[in-house]
Parts: sequence; C-alpha cells; structure tokens
Amino acid sequence: MVCRITELHNKEVIDLDTGNRLGCVDDVEVDSCSACLCAIVIHGRPRFLGLGGHEPDIVIRWEDIAVIGDETVLVHFRCPPTPVSCKRKGGILKELFGRR
Repeated sequence: MVCRITELHNKEVIDLDTGNRLGCVDDVEVDSCSACLCAIVIHGRPRFLGLGGHEPDIVIRWEDIAVIGDETVLVHFRCPPTPVSCKRKGGILKELFGRR
C-alpha cells in the first residue's frame, strides 16, 4: 500500500496491546539523510483548557507501527514511565482556597 504523508495526518492511532485510542497523527519525523520515515507524532492534550500547557507528545517509532489502514493506524506502544511528582495533593484550587 502506498500512502502519502498528508494521508497519514488525522488518522486515528490505536494501541494493539491495550485497545486504547492514543489520538490522531499530527506530525511525522523523517530522516533527512536517508529520506526514511522514522516516527509518527501525536501532540499532547492540552491541560486545563490549554492554560496549563500540554501533556508531552507521543512519539511512535516506525518499528512499532503494525498496520496503516484507511482510517486507523495500529501500533504497539509502551507508555514511558511517569516521573514522580512533588506537587501537593488536591491541586491548585485547594492550594489557593484550602486551609493551611
């Protein structure tokens, strides 16, 4: 199957191992020396209506792509470990309005 990069844009990405929807293809990484597609990129979701920044982008290597279909891309994706956070429990609202 021949597929153009523009056809990859907005295809839904599904993890084969968990069945989770990861998002839609937003970008690709291309090796400029070999002209090979290296990875697809799913932009991170906005936090708190976009005011809190975005979650990290999901980068899926070409080797982890199982199938590229007409509407979906099936992948084997291992979620990177979540870093330990030192934030206070309860969030910013409790921090601003809560008792100390």
